[in-house]
Amino acid sequence: MITRIDSEQLRVGMFIHDMECGWMAHPFLVNQFRIAQQSEIDKIIDHGIRKVSIDTARGLDVQSDGASAAPALDVDLDLDLPPLPPSPEPPVKPTSLSEELVAAQVVLSEASILMTDVMSDVRMGRMVELERMEPVVEKMIQSVLRNPGALSCLGRVRQKDHYTFEHSINVSALLVNFCHHMGMDRRTIRAAAIGGLLHDVGKVHTPDAILNKAGPLTDEEFAQIRAHVGNGVDIVGDIEGISDLSLTIVAQHHEHMDGGGYPAGLKGDQIAPLGQMAAIVDVYEALTSTRAYRPAMEPSQALQRIFGWTKQQFNNELVQRFIQCVGIYPVGTLVLLDSGMVAIVTETNQANLLLPVVRVVLDSRRDMVVAPRDLNLAKPTVKERIVSSESAAKWKINTGLYLR
Repeated sequence: MITRIDSEQLRVGMFIHDMECGWMAHPFLVNQFRIAQQSEIDKIIDHGIRKVSIDTARGLDVQSDGASAAPALDVDLDLDLPPLPPSPEPPVKPTSLSEELVAAQVVLSEASILMTDVMSDVRMGRMVELERMEPVVEKMIQSVLRNPGALSCLGRVRQKDHYTFEHSINVSALLVNFCHHMGMDRRTIRAAAIGGLLHDVGKVHTPDAILNKAGPLTDEEFAQIRAHVGNGVDIVGDIEGISDLSLTIVAQHHEHMDGGGYPAGLKGDQIAPLGQMAAIVDVYEALTSTRAYRPAMEPSQALQRIFGWTKQQFNNELVQRFIQCVGIYPVGTLVLLDSGMVAIVTETNQANLLLPVVRVVLDSRRDMVVAPRDLNLAKPTVKERIVSSESAAKWKINTGLYLR
């Protein structure tokens, strides 16, 4: 049976029937073949091929491969990683998720207005003023330090046609959380937040038709996509008072550990630590976002994909640190429990990433909403376990309503 799927759904063992593009538009010598290794999938995605047809009679199907669900993350986390240094900054008084969601909504609105103005200034050739960014950046940092799940949870709700600046806000918030998790000082966290907000500012010079193209990119179009890094460095480098750390994020967030990234083809330790961290965060945020050419992945699927790319693209230890930071099931993730109950993650568990605190909201066996109740899956008296992460659209659940 010939089945048309998103290239993001490809798995080793599937048989490519049709690349849905001209022979010269893909990097393989033949048009039909069985996928033998992850690098072949990476090539398909990197060349902008959004859809392919597979032959399920000659290879794995989506369903038989398990791609229709998002099971628990199957990675070999290194439990013997050296302990992280404590944060040199004084602790911030934590808040509950429901409390912080109110404050985070205000911060998100202010950040959205800020980034709309920043993009407009760049398009008009006006200088970006760092002084205008700093108050919003400080509010973002404070929100993330009080409760890291709130701003990221709100950031998963997107508006059509606002991808670039919403992506930048979410990358910034994730970088703040990641840097804090790594024990970095406030100066570095602030620089990372600004770098995250500005990392894709060079895309103002990339046509929307290319950014949102549903089909394969031509070589010329892909070159224009790559040019956003250099354009961004030029723009951000001209900002008075900008930190070298912020500029590093703009310059290096597409570099790969094996030297296969762009624009400079840096390799290994040639990439600064913040550049390596930004690369992980940027891909994670992009994979968990809906685009014109593919649906969003669930967080656990995105983390699985990123972990699989550690030999080529990412620093293995930093990937594991990032997984520890955001959790396998980040706050706001919808999950299916082995009892058949559907629940929303309300708090991650650093001691055991597979056992977060969840809020049960629906009985999948009867397709019936239930009175919300919280379960700490790490408690010995609680026998429930997560089977998979689920799509909120599939169950018609507005997760935000249950988190306030």
